[in-house]
Amino acid sequence: MPETRNFKHLLVTGGCGFIGSNFVRSVLEWRPGVRITNLDALTYSGNLENLADIEGHERYTFIKGDITDGGLVQTLLADCDAVVNFAAESHVDRSIQDASPFITSNVLGTQVLLQACRNTWGDDGKAGRFLQVGTDEVYGSLPIDKPEELFTESTPLDPSSPYSASKAAADMLAMAFHRTFGMDVLVTRCSNNYGPYQFPEKVIPLFVTNLMQGEQVPLYGDGKNVRDWLHVVDHCEAILSVLEGGRPGEVYNIGGNNERSNLDLTHAILDIMGKGKEMIRPVADRLGHDRRYAIDASKMKAELGWQPTRSAWPKGLADTIGWYQDNTEWWQRVRSGAYRDYYEKMYGAASS
Repeated sequence: MPETRNFKHLLVTGGCGFIGSNFVRSVLEWRPGVRITNLDALTYSGNLENLADIEGHERYTFIKGDITDGGLVQTLLADCDAVVNFAAESHVDRSIQDASPFITSNVLGTQVLLQACRNTWGDDGKAGRFLQVGTDEVYGSLPIDKPEELFTESTPLDPSSPYSASKAAADMLAMAFHRTFGMDVLVTRCSNNYGPYQFPEKVIPLFVTNLMQGEQVPLYGDGKNVRDWLHVVDHCEAILSVLEGGRPGEVYNIGGNNERSNLDLTHAILDIMGKGKEMIRPVADRLGHDRRYAIDASKMKAELGWQPTRSAWPKGLADTIGWYQDNTEWWQRVRSGAYRDYYEKMYGAASS
């Protein structure tokens, strides 16, 4: 296995989002000597309540700001030795409605971060490390009838939506900074995440919270689209493994070994919650809807000794449903928009 690096102070961007907040909380627990500065613009899905339990933690600092603000980023980097970039617009449906915020955050924002890192650390890989958190959606779609086909790190990029295209561009920028300047850059690409604190526009919390309110769940098309479901804490563990042990200039695929069709997912949620199939409401399929994502994460196991331990169903899914059932006030505030009140008193109105 590669030599493990120890970091003292991480700049985590987008740390108030779903995956970022789980990562911040996990690292503070798993690495007692590490400090974290969380830079988040608090756009629509950034929620300070996701980290309310660690407010005042001696090794945690929150900064409200945008990753496109190069001066701010460079100021924060002066005392950091690694960046983990979660900051991104991430909802496919929103990107179909308007791609502009996705280009600004995902492409321009990544470029600003990379340039600030180079300005601060130079091209010396020992001075600092940059990890770009990506998605398997950059690979496009796999055929449903060929289960042996999986996304590997060498699969050509073939994005289908404005969102995935913007993430592919961000990945390529990151790798270009490594190849052109020799910067210590890594890219991870994950499968679909699920778990606590996920914004309820995403399918699992949307379906669970709809059912809790007696509402039907909207199922796209024929429901046969397949995704590989990865528990968010498994993902956080994998990211930390790559950050500390990955090889500069490499891409690492992270998957849950948990492929399910959307119809299977829907039935599993209904079964766990004791609801009938009459609660399914078929809706028109999404434009450019990829049929299947499936990750080959063998590189993670071979090089870093990581494999998922929390993602398998039914336990992982049942535990997640239980979290939303136990945290009704959290998702009700998010769905109503009232969660913004939590930080507007301290930081002013959030970005839209």
